[in-house]
Amino acid sequence: MIKSIKQEECELLLQQNYIGHLAYVYQNRPFVIPITYFYNDAKIICYSNDGHKIKALRTNSAVALEVSEIASVNKWQSVVAHGTYEELDGITAKAMLHEFSLGVKEVILKKELKDLDFIREFSVKIENGLIPVVFVIHVEEMTGKIRRE
Repeated sequence: MIKSIKQEECELLLQQNYIGHLAYVYQNRPFVIPITYFYNDAKIICYSNDGHKIKALRTNSAVALEVSEIASVNKWQSVVAHGTYEELDGITAKAMLHEFSLGVKEVILKKELKDLDFIREFSVKIENGLIPVVFVIHVEEMTGKIRRE
């Protein structure tokens, strides 16, 4: 049976994962792409190179992120978070990128029992002036479903 899940369960699913599918609209066409994210305090932190996705989000800030855990056709759960894109810059972008890297590292350690040391990678990029586009999605609404049989 498929059931809706509560807000707290939706947030937990977002917190326990780090890869989702970002949905946005560009030139009246829907796009869905995989993206690495970190969820904290009703915001989703992401980064990207400046390209198609960023151009689209600058044009239309309405966005959604879908995250799923699928064990089988009869055992899965998913959440869709709807929100608004906000691009960050300067010290705020650097701080969010740092929060992102620490958060994703912690999620991977808990979920996959792997200890990664990629914080240096972000720090080196920042020191060399190669700051990616850092953005947050301010979550306005989320819904989730679960199926267990």
